[in-house]
Amino acid sequence: MSSHPFNLLSSNIDELTQVLVNLKKYSVKLDKIAKVFYKKITKGGKIFLCGNGGSAADAQHLAAEFLVRLRPAINRKPIAAVSLAQDTSTITACSNDYNFDQLFSRNLEALANKKDILIAISTSGKSKNILEVIKLAKKKNIYTFCLLGNGGGHAKKLCNNSIIVPSKITARIQETHILLGHTLFEKIENLILAR
Repeated sequence: MSSHPFNLLSSNIDELTQVLVNLKKYSVKLDKIAKVFYKKITKGGKIFLCGNGGSAADAQHLAAEFLVRLRPAINRKPIAAVSLAQDTSTITACSNDYNFDQLFSRNLEALANKKDILIAISTSGKSKNILEVIKLAKKKNIYTFCLLGNGGGHAKKLCNNSIIVPSKITARIQETHILLGHTLFEKIENLILAR
């Protein structure tokens, strides 16, 4: 194995490029999902996002762009979006008093209704707290969109719609999830601005 400093970067770029090329087939699907989001948002729906670890950071990142803006040249009204991993007090209280598996579902139960949308982000589609929140969303008739990887796990069977990144490498999946989130957001924003 060579210790040349550029080999790892080159390898990672090649892996990511292959994943991204395979995503092009989801363009029409993203258009349809964006229209669902647009209809719900224009009827007063909120967007709730969740994930664990790096996916929690992605959920917060995307929530901030819905609330504030994605593109510097475009000013528009804020879009209601909330990360379900809200704060350390809520996370630790729920984990201590109930169960970490209920973290997202407990928050969604308190805050959401059938006009809303859940975006669940998971590299495996197997995390118990992700599966629990999707099940609760289903009971409450909340539209659920999942960004997944590793074949989608059990989450792909539970959500209304999903895009499964064709990779088993967590870093490549996470990098791709943020691209998909940004692309979906741009599509939604374009629909809102065209009104």
